[in-house]
Amino acid sequence: MFDTKAKAFWIAGAGKAELRAEILPVPGPDEVGVRTLYSAISRGTEGLVWRGAVPESEAETMRAPFQVGDFPWPVKYGYSAVGVVEAGPESLMGCKVFCLHPHQDRFVVPAGAVTVLPSNLPPARAVLAANMETAVNALWDARPLAGERIAVIGAGVIGALVAWLASRIPGTHVQLIDTLAAKASVAAALGVEFAAPETAAKNVDLVVHASANPLGLETALTLADTEARIVELSWYGTARVSLPLGAAFHSRRLTLISSQVARLPRHLLPRWDHKRRMELALNLLCDPIFEVLISGEDDFTKLPKVLPRVVDDPRVLCHRIRY
Repeated sequence: MFDTKAKAFWIAGAGKAELRAEILPVPGPDEVGVRTLYSAISRGTEGLVWRGAVPESEAETMRAPFQVGDFPWPVKYGYSAVGVVEAGPESLMGCKVFCLHPHQDRFVVPAGAVTVLPSNLPPARAVLAANMETAVNALWDARPLAGERIAVIGAGVIGALVAWLASRIPGTHVQLIDTLAAKASVAAALGVEFAAPETAAKNVDLVVHASANPLGLETALTLADTEARIVELSWYGTARVSLPLGAAFHSRRLTLISSQVARLPRHLLPRWDHKRRMELALNLLCDPIFEVLISGEDDFTKLPKVLPRVVDDPRVLCHRIRY
């Protein structure tokens, strides 16, 4: 019998987070009841939600799939939950699954909203699925070619995953760039070259910016060679970003490309959908190399105190929540 008593994490107001009890509906014939094993904090997006920095114009676009409440607060937010199916269709009973669901110890969703983990993917690592999905989508937008010189600015989880994916393309030379020297060990573990902004290679064919800092985007402009592409992965919320476009941006005929995981690139739509992309992300995560991206873990009961600390610490990669 599925336990319908649940606790969920809420951002209740400015600087206020709490766990709230709720009673779940009994799962219907096309639904699953999931007991959560792990979730993960997305530092960038959840940091903006925590600070109330989601622009009013993007309030609907940035809703998480099973978000409750409206921006800025109170809101139940998050999109990286891994659990075990305890109620639902016989074919899914007992399966370990990933779901784009807020931090909550039990939940009920349509059966089509969960993706079964590959048998060789540990649930504790599967919390990186939403990050890997974003990185895959960014590479699809960037369209890197064999042999290209590629710079990835920002050695957070997304940047590190993009750099690893790009480095698997034959002949590419990839640099992962960050202002924190400590991130060099992450790059080394992933088999990717590391550089500080001031020592990064110039005249590159492709730059992917994922630092969430406007200075990183300025660096991207200085590294890009003539006719190069710059893919902007960072989301700034309500913050304004200014760029020195009066420099070499026009003379080098640079292309600035936006990438956002909610929308698949148009050239893939006839064959790909969100479900297929998620299955790809989970299969890529079967490689144990990605354990290096898990930088900490706490119990769910501590999340109201943990999230404010995590979103303000640039040294944190993926912070896992244990249930």
